[in-house]
Amino acid sequence: MTPFIAEIIGTAILILLGNGVVANVLLDDTKGHDSGLIVISMAWGLAVYCGVIVAGPISGAHLNPAVTIGLAVAGGFDWADVPHYIIAQCLGAALGSILVWLSYKDHYSKTKNQDAKLATFCTDPAIKNYPYNFLTELIATFVLVFVILYIAEPEITATGLTDGKIGLGSVGAIPVAFLVMAIGMSLGGPTGYAINPVRDFLPRVMHGILPVGDKRDGNWGYAWVPILGPFVGAILAGLLFIFLA
Repeated sequence: MTPFIAEIIGTAILILLGNGVVANVLLDDTKGHDSGLIVISMAWGLAVYCGVIVAGPISGAHLNPAVTIGLAVAGGFDWADVPHYIIAQCLGAALGSILVWLSYKDHYSKTKNQDAKLATFCTDPAIKNYPYNFLTELIATFVLVFVILYIAEPEITATGLTDGKIGLGSVGAIPVAFLVMAIGMSLGGPTGYAINPVRDFLPRVMHGILPVGDKRDGNWGYAWVPILGPFVGAILAGLLFIFLA
């Protein structure tokens, strides 16, 4: 398995289990209906764990363009590899969304709440205030990438980090799973904590393509927030990590 394939599969698992729990909680007539944010946060953390277990030994299991960019800024990942990692993550996110839809197809048909259907694909703010929504995504992703860099404990040299694939797979899956759970429970309230541009963008695209019954628009006016916020947060985390080193 190549790193490209590993990132596709790992990201697909992440989205399948992550958006799958949102579908289980929000769609009508499911076994987990209305079980709440704690269940969602825990399952997203475990979704990261599962994706990392599969992809970690091959690609470092970034599964997130913000992580890829943050690691590259910190000097731990080759910029030349960034584009094909992000492409693979996009493909994996689209595949994961399709699998969620297939798993919950009957429940999409029964659910009348169009906002709930959209939430199983992408994020939406609890209170729409784009500057503060952007800041929340920035802060949450900063915490994600900054803590990952310290869990990984890469050796710093005069020219940057030591060679090798630095990523989620390098740090051990369990600490990162707890990190994602903590972010969801503490910072997930305002925006639903995308903290991953492809986790939000590609599923939002798939919401528009897949037949989920009556549905609303994809709220594309908000879509830039969970894309740019995580990227800026990741860049700041990488820069601060290098400065403190």
